[in-house]
Amino acid sequence: MKYNDYISVAIDGPSGAGKSTQAKRIAKEFGFIYADTGAIYRSLGLACYRQNVNCKDEVAVMAVLRDISIDLKYNTEGEQRMYLNGEDISAEIRLPEISICASDVSAHAMVREYLLKMQRDIADRNNIVMDGRDIGTVVLPEADIKIFLTASAEARAKRRLLELQANGIESDFDSVLEDMKYRDAQDSSRAAAPLKPAEDAVIVDTTDLDFEASFEVLFELITEVIKENS
Repeated sequence: MKYNDYISVAIDGPSGAGKSTQAKRIAKEFGFIYADTGAIYRSLGLACYRQNVNCKDEVAVMAVLRDISIDLKYNTEGEQRMYLNGEDISAEIRLPEISICASDVSAHAMVREYLLKMQRDIADRNNIVMDGRDIGTVVLPEADIKIFLTASAEARAKRRLLELQANGIESDFDSVLEDMKYRDAQDSSRAAAPLKPAEDAVIVDTTDLDFEASFEVLFELITEVIKENS
């Protein structure tokens, strides 16, 4: 049964598939709250990185997690901001090295269980678009619509490189592609909540679609579900 009377949209997929960009646009279009759950794991990854903690060591990562404060807030424009012990780290968590840390810490079952309540609490109080890697399978298994957004590794690496460059972060295609493939393997093979489509998810491959075309596909899917629930 559903957790509440709010509408929930779950968007999962691999790194660089465009989940966050599309989810933000969808949330704005429908007047929903947007929650980037990957940013939570990135925040923990940054905390471990700053403390020189081995992100593959589950016990050490849990010790860090229990000793820090991670907050998800929204500014006046509805934009999600991440705070670590009161510090706005929204830009820093997007660095390539933190992406790897995020993938490593998110592989731990205890970490995912610890953060599960935070994610569900957000959906329990809002119409929401939530993106991540296990939203439809674990976090919100009763979501009104589940979308698995994907694209080829090469297409995703090109998009991520452009995103990094737009934010003034230097990188190159080969490095971004290598990191992308590492995260794909890590996320798909982990024992705890591996990256995979929910059985009832709609799979949307955007390899040959630009942003607007991808958005139109998602918009139509979600509009249909909202009509059915109204």
